[in-house]
Amino acid sequence: MKYGISLFVAVILVSLAGTAVAALPVGGKAPMFTAQASLGGTVYTYSLAKALQKGPVVVYFYPEAFTKGCTIEAHDFAEAMPKYKALGATVIGVSRDDIEVLKKFSVSECRSKFPVAADPDGSITRSYDAVMPILHKYARRVSYVIAPDGTVIYEYTDLNPEHHVANTLKALRAWGQAHGRGNG
Repeated sequence: MKYGISLFVAVILVSLAGTAVAALPVGGKAPMFTAQASLGGTVYTYSLAKALQKGPVVVYFYPEAFTKGCTIEAHDFAEAMPKYKALGATVIGVSRDDIEVLKKFSVSECRSKFPVAADPDGSITRSYDAVMPILHKYARRVSYVIAPDGTVIYEYTDLNPEHHVANTLKALRAWGQAHGRGNG
């Protein structure tokens, strides 16, 4: 229960600190990264640059694997994977958890539908301005949609996991229509 209590404290502190936090700007370039990731319990090296060669990528940050909100969000992304694929997009979740935790999370909560990357030193989280205020050992819940050229085309920050999937799908549909790629 140590994870639940620490995340509960983080949620309270962030709520008290307010929601005005920095994020990567829409229209800016997303930092490229490689990281250990797990898909279906199998560990491999994930490269954002390589993923973008195949189409747009949703990079979403979440505070901690196996906590209530992060589990809900992982389930939502897993259920929506056919919609992302129809839009030519992929998804990668990123947290400060180590790869051993994410091996389990990728199977049970991500349902082996999309990978999750380990960022134990926080370097990716910092480069995406996704560090949680006050409790810097956690990532904020923020989702980015990145175009194949590396441009951030959408950003959404909300500790509540409820709208991240719907909002990123909407952004991908709008981007696809603007670039003659249909609406999935």
